[in-house]
Amino acid sequence: MPLVNGAPAAGTLVVRLGYRGAGFSGFAEQPGQRTVEGELRHALETIFRRPCELVCAGRTDAGVHALDQYVSVPVSVEELERPGRSLLRSLVALTPDDISIRALLRSDALFSARFDATSRRYRYRISSGEARPVLSWDHAWWYRGSLDVDAMNEAARCLVGEHDFKSFCKASSAEGKTTVRDLLSVDVSRVEEAGEPLVAIDVCGNAFLHNMVRTIAGTLVEVGRGHRDAAWVALALAARDRRAAGPCAPAKGLTFVGVEFPEGLLRSWE
Repeated sequence: MPLVNGAPAAGTLVVRLGYRGAGFSGFAEQPGQRTVEGELRHALETIFRRPCELVCAGRTDAGVHALDQYVSVPVSVEELERPGRSLLRSLVALTPDDISIRALLRSDALFSARFDATSRRYRYRISSGEARPVLSWDHAWWYRGSLDVDAMNEAARCLVGEHDFKSFCKASSAEGKTTVRDLLSVDVSRVEEAGEPLVAIDVCGNAFLHNMVRTIAGTLVEVGRGHRDAAWVALALAARDRRAAGPCAPAKGLTFVGVEFPEGLLRSWE
């Protein structure tokens, strides 16, 4: 049972937030670095006047953005009685401009934003062509060439399902840990956002490894640019060796899009 000031928690505050990743050294706190967790913890501890333990649905690396991140915080009986509107206003006032507090939710004391999540979704954006992107500059990889989206989609099919993704994660993070993950979908499409054409790689899975989505994106771009054929991706997956897959795509193109939880587990904090 989570504790609040040494006593069992009465419930859980769940913060739904987004952030622009450029100014952060990732989500997780690091000594001497500006992080999303550090900023949010400071705000919550100012409000509750006590130490706060935070758990997020999915840790993001330096430069990676989030649209719908979820963070759970155990709270006491007294804290559960605080009006949601004033609590929301306080959090907005105490967090910097590159963090957006989108909603406050509540759940029972045993809820965990990490362990209760059933799936997570990411989108990787690529601006392909000679024209420098305008509004998408800060959240898309500018690739100065053309991409064959159909070939990328064909190559992505082998990644769907439960596989060992050791070839698609940071080698040091795979030591002594399982690298098996279940991808529910990997789709590559042409989209238009704010009047600009982009190539979007949408990935949904139960959980992800360090640099996994960015390595998938970098690998699929190798196919899209014509340097590799679609069958190569299946060979890279089977190799279970990071050297067999493509490069890790730049962080700024990646956005943590959302999380799914069992129905009825979260309620609005009124």
